[in-house]
Amino acid sequence: MNDTTALEAAAFRRLLQHLNQQRPDVQNIDLMILAGFCRNCLADWYREAAAEQGIAMDREQARERIYGMPFAEWKARHQQDATPEQLAAFEAARKRHG
Repeated sequence: MNDTTALEAAAFRRLLQHLNQQRPDVQNIDLMILAGFCRNCLADWYREAAAEQGIAMDREQARERIYGMPFAEWKARHQQDATPEQLAAFEAARKRHG
């Protein structure tokens, strides 16, 4: 692993730690509204990267890697129902970002 890859991996681990340990209160819908991606997107990208390396991984395995626990468990612990305001903001953001 070269220095760039090691640094990128460390930054990625720090992002996951921040999202899952320091800020599990930040809802995926809010991330989608503000940034256009969420933890589930990260899991999809992780699974796609694994596939590019010839590593078989299903969606739940990738989500467990990103969330640090099975997705259903994380969802039960941290995910709240989206408010009407969040849903409206999400729809507006989707239209803006195509």
